[in-house]
Formats: sequence, C-alpha cells, structure tokens
Amino acid sequence: MTDPIEAWHGLLRTGEELSRKGVLEFAGAMRARKLTFGDRVHCPFLRPFFLSAADEARVRRAAETMGAIGERVAHEAIASRPLFDQLGVTEAEERLVRIDPGYAIASTASRVDAFLLPAGLHFAEYNAESPAGPGYTQRLAELFETLPVMARFRESHQVRSHQTIDALLTALLQSYREWGGTAQPPTLAIVDWRNVPTWTEFEILRDAFAAAGVPAVVCDPRDLEFDGRVLRAQGQVIDLVYRRVLINDILARADECAALVGAYEARAVCVANTFRCKLPHKKALFAVLTDPANARLFSPMEHAVIAAHVPWTRVLADVATEKDGLEASLLAIVRRGRETFVLKPNDEYGGTGVTLGWETSAGDWDAALDAALRDPKGTWIVQERIPVRREVFPQFDALGDVTMRDVLVDLAPYLFRGRMMGYLIRLSATGLANVTSGGGQVPAFVVD
Repeated sequence: MTDPIEAWHGLLRTGEELSRKGVLEFAGAMRARKLTFGDRVHCPFLRPFFLSAADEARVRRAAETMGAIGERVAHEAIASRPLFDQLGVTEAEERLVRIDPGYAIASTASRVDAFLLPAGLHFAEYNAESPAGPGYTQRLAELFETLPVMARFRESHQVRSHQTIDALLTALLQSYREWGGTAQPPTLAIVDWRNVPTWTEFEILRDAFAAAGVPAVVCDPRDLEFDGRVLRAQGQVIDLVYRRVLINDILARADECAALVGAYEARAVCVANTFRCKLPHKKALFAVLTDPANARLFSPMEHAVIAAHVPWTRVLADVATEKDGLEASLLAIVRRGRETFVLKPNDEYGGTGVTLGWETSAGDWDAALDAALRDPKGTWIVQERIPVRREVFPQFDALGDVTMRDVLVDLAPYLFRGRMMGYLIRLSATGLANVTSGGGQVPAFVVD
C-alpha cells in the first residue's frame, strides 16, 4: 500500500479540487452544513488526517487510561483536602464542585489534547470540562466522504471514521439514566451563550439528537427558568442539560446562570458535565500525576502511561521540587531551562495566556515568571516541552488559491464516559494548535 498522504495528494486534480471553482464549492458545502467557526469555514484544507489502526490502538490505550485517571483524581480530591488544594481550585469553584450532582462520573464528555508521533504520543493537557467539536467532527468527515477524490482514494485504501455525534448522545443518555432519569426520551437542552462562535455546532447537534428521537433545544443560560421544581427553556420542561457554558463563565455571570445552578443543586435536572469535572480539568492535574508524592493513587500500568505520555508539570511557586530524581529550586529549574518549558494559566482555554519559553527571550521569560508569581498560588503551571507533529497539507485562502503548508498537527481523542470514540484534529502554522486562536480543523480517517 502506498503512503496515504502521498496517495491523496497525487489524486488531487488541478482542474477539480485544486481549482478556484472546486475550492469555493467545497467552502460553500461547509457553510451549507453549518461547518463554520464564527464567520470562517472550519476546514481550509483539502486533505484529512490519516492514522493507522496500530496508531489508533496505542492512542486508545493511553487516552482511556487518562480518562480513568482523571475520574479517580476527581473522586479522591473530594475526600482529600491536600489533593484538592494541589489542583488550585478557587473558593468560588469549590462551592460548585462540592454540590452533589446525583451521579458518579464527572466528565460525560472529555478530550485529551495530544501530539501523535511515529515513536510516541505526548499529552499537552486534559480537557475534562466541555470540549467543543464532536458535531463539527462527524459532519466534516461525512462531507469528505462525498468528495470525488475520496472515491478515488478508496480504490486503493480502506478507511473509516468515527460517529462522534452518536457516541456523544449515547453517553449523555447513559449519564441521565445513572442520575436516575426516567423520561422516555428526555428533553435535552444544549446550553451556552448565544454569541459564541460554536453556536452552529449546537444547531448541528440539536438536529441530530432530534433525528435520533431525543427532542433538543439550544438556549442561552439566560433563557432558562427554574421555579424550584422544574427547569424550563423555551416553554419546555428540561430533563437533561448538555452544558457547554463553562464554569468560569457561570461564576463570572452568576445572576444569569442562577436558574441552571439552582436546578442542578436541587437535583431537578441532570447536568453533563457535572461541576466536579473542574477538578481533572485543571491543568495542575498533570502536576498531580507527575509528583512522586501522589504515587500511591495510581497502578503500575497507570504509572507507565503517565511516564510515557504526560509531561513533567508543576504549579508555579518559589519551592523546592523533584525532577529527574534530583531535588532543586523550581524557579531555578525553569529559569535556566527556558527553552524546554511552557508557562500556562491553570485554568484557561484557546491558548490564552500561554508563553512558550523557546519562542521567548530570556528577559521576557523571567518577566513572565515574575508576573505569574505575583498572582495567587495555583494560578499558573510550568510544563516541560513536548515533541510536536508537523505535516504538509494543501490549504486554501478566501480567494480559492491553494498552497502547500507545513503545519502543526494536534490530535485530540474524544472520550465519552471514558471510551475513546473519535478525534478532533487541529492544524496551525503557529506553536499553538487551536481553532480559537486561528487554526483550522480536518477530519481523521483510520487507514486499515
């Protein structure tokens, strides 16, 4: 079998897929399917990402182990004040986290952001709260399935993709049943702010859920009404909330989210993900995993996964720490090792506030560390640099012109109640791979 990347590129035709007409038709097909992020199309690329069945097997083992570890840390932290504090949870967050959600699993849907290399798999972070993209992911793969180039490709390659929408809905319904829900079917609300750029994905999911027999509405938290007994949206009683509004926003706009929080606390509605997902969602989770002080929490197999896939991470503070079997000042380690460390907020998304030491001067790196140290402890983490993957993709611009671009490739496996069921693949020309900061998405296909 020929290399799938070379084979695909060789099948792209100048007068068809690579022509301005072909590109603009492809972009138009995305818009028709609501595959947009704000005003731009989600996928300005003319090739999917390919991985082998062997790649998928090793990604599955590591990602599902990561999901199980995240759930255990969430469970243990509720009963362990020292572990709870290691994660850097604020007082306001703690009030929400301490509310009993009525069922055990913290993250119905989660995602491991990673880089897949021929000889390794390296995790960048664990998104345990409310990962975007499963609707976009499946619909984008379905669009690529309709392309003539895919038909030509299938003549010599057997490929498959994952049904991320179906897997998400199954997981949401399982969490609802675990919570004790009895409605057949439950009425589901997808809840986030009306002006978010991912609103089109919510519409994709709403329509897909309804087609599967589960009535769904998309609404803003301000549209919710709670009378002390039932939660309503758009006049309908809501049984199950697929929460896409982030806990940070719930705290920042408490009055506007009071109905959601009140119904959650009263057990009037099942909410997924629960507020307890905040515990493994903190980037300090990796500090918990790589600190020998917490070794008792993990099995030998889990220790092997952590050692192979999780980068050395610490909460930034003026303390002594252990690295490579030696104890030293954490600040001394990260100051002299600037080119091998990244500074991240413990709780942000979309690349906000991230400083890559290897792209920063020594003076600016020291200044960034000093500024971070002035914030309350637990606000920032430092993490060892990990290897990244780069590939060449044909990328088109707004005019329909195509160029071959060398880009960063971030592979992020989705976990639905701990089972891996597909990937978000993000491409970027910068050191940060995320759609929020200007990257793009492509579907993933497994080549069997």
